[in-house]
This record gives sequence, C-alpha cells and structure tokens, in this order.
Amino acid sequence: MDRPIPEWLEVGHGPRRRRLAFISQPGTPPPVVWLGGFRSDMRATKAEAIAAWAQRDGRAFLRFDYAGHGESEGSFADFTLSDWLEDALAVIASQCKGPPVLVGSSMGGWIALLAARRLLGTAQAPVGMVLIAPAVDFSEELMWAQMPEAVREIILRDGVWQRPSAYAPEPTPITRALIEDGRSHLLFGGEIRTGCPVHILQGMADPDVPWPQAVKLVEHLSADPVVLTLVKDGDHRLSGPDDRARLTTAVAEIATAR
Repeated sequence: MDRPIPEWLEVGHGPRRRRLAFISQPGTPPPVVWLGGFRSDMRATKAEAIAAWAQRDGRAFLRFDYAGHGESEGSFADFTLSDWLEDALAVIASQCKGPPVLVGSSMGGWIALLAARRLLGTAQAPVGMVLIAPAVDFSEELMWAQMPEAVREIILRDGVWQRPSAYAPEPTPITRALIEDGRSHLLFGGEIRTGCPVHILQGMADPDVPWPQAVKLVEHLSADPVVLTLVKDGDHRLSGPDDRARLTTAVAEIATAR
C-alpha cells in the first residue's frame, strides 16, 4: 500500500481547539474504526494490518490520531482521556455514515467502551467491537494504584512525572490532570454495556495490562455476547505475524456478522 496522506478535522473550542489527522478508506459498511493506544498512532503495525485487510476486502476503514498523538496537533501532556474520547466521537460523527465496528487497542479499548456507551441508542451505535489488551481504567488501576508513594508525591506536587518508556527513547509524561480526569471515566464500578458483540484479544505475557484484567472485563460485560482469546506467549503489542492474522480474522468475523 502507498502511504496515504491524512485529511484534517477540527475538534474542540477555544484554547483546546485542535486539528486531528485522519485517514479514511472507502468501502462497504460497516466501517471499521481504529482507536489507538496511549502514545501510539494510526500508522502503527496493527492499524496498518487492518488497513491492508480492509483494502483487500473492500471494507471501509477509518483511523485517526488523538490530540497530541502522531500527526495530530497539540502536545501530548496537555490532553486527557476526556479530550481523546471527544476526538473519537467527533471523528465517528464526522466520517461514519452508519454504525461502525470499533477496534480499540490498549487505551483505545477503554475509549471504545466509553464511546459505545455514549452512542447507545443512536444511529452510530457500534455493531461490534474488537479490543486488543483493553486497558480499562488504566490511569487508576494500572498507574496510580501501582505507583510508589514517592512517585505519587511528585505528580501531586509538580503536576507531572516523567515515566521511563519501554516503547520509546523519551519518557512519557504522566500528568496529575490525566489521573484526576481518568477518575470521571472509570467503568469497573458496575455493569458495562456495549449493545453489541465483543471479541477481546489478550496476551498472557503482557507486562502492561495483565491478562486477569481482560477476564475482569468479560465479567463486567454481562449483558453482551463476548469472546475472549488468550494468547499464552502474547505481549502487550500483539503485533507479530500470527497476532496480526488473529486480529484481522476477528475484525472480519465481527464486521460480517451483522
């Protein structure tokens, strides 16, 4: 595939107004919408694998970068989950003519579930979801609750902590705003409803989102049909050749099951 040139969508108001980069591939409905992970982007390996599958299959595919990610405007540390959820909903509203299939990776899994809750009962309520290592409530359960007291004190005092990253040479800024904003979006306090079939792909060797989190999510999706695929030696990225084949198969099955 040639490297596609992104289009642009303006989101937000006033000082938080930003332009988001997105790539839309035409094809048959339902459109598949990629929701990337924390500090990832729309040209990551798994998104490219779905783009190639969609092109071969003639399926509509939409991907974008959240504010402060990839090719979109803004500095990463200036935004929180509320902004990135707003980005997802704005892109879906602008570009999807009908109900989509949401494919969320890591943080994108949390955003996909939040978006589905907002879209229930509308013309753009998702018809299916595929979630890869979904990091539901990660800012609270996988960050704040796991942090040493000294790190918490830095965040509360300075407003940000530079966390070393296993995926990039530069550290990741973890802001107080991110932690506090995340608390307004927590899902594990009650039943989670999507109104559609859900397929979860989870590596059992994932150091970032432990596989029991996926089982916990299945338990909370008590009203929806759910398939959980555990990959025994799978890491957080699940981006190897077998993982990509597993992902595109799951997306194809969800997209054609409506």
